[in-house]
Amino acid sequence: MSKGKTGNKRSALAEVVTREYTIHLHKRVFGASFKKRTPRAVKAVREFAQKAMGTKDIRIDTQLNKVLWARGIKAVPHRIRVRLSRRRNDSEDAKEKLYTLVTYVPVADFTGLQTQTVDE
Repeated sequence: MSKGKTGNKRSALAEVVTREYTIHLHKRVFGASFKKRTPRAVKAVREFAQKAMGTKDIRIDTQLNKVLWARGIKAVPHRIRVRLSRRRNDSEDAKEKLYTLVTYVPVADFTGLQTQTVDE
């Protein structure tokens, strides 16, 4: 694009969409001290969802939180499959119009999995 010319930017926030992603947690917590590994993994999931969906308001499902913490504070799963769904915020006093709900998707093997858009 040439200088000074703005492209036709489509707002990522306008769409309500659901996608499944595989997050490689090992590369995000590598080098962290043992007592900070799972808290850092939770923050990494939150940061990943924020980048992928373009919303500031990220809500992590309790089941996903339990899966991350299931092996303790030290042993974070290397990879995790999550479903990110961008939804409309119904409360009137909300700062953001949309929020992202992050839920856990159980899989047996991560081989060959790619990002998928889920129809709800």
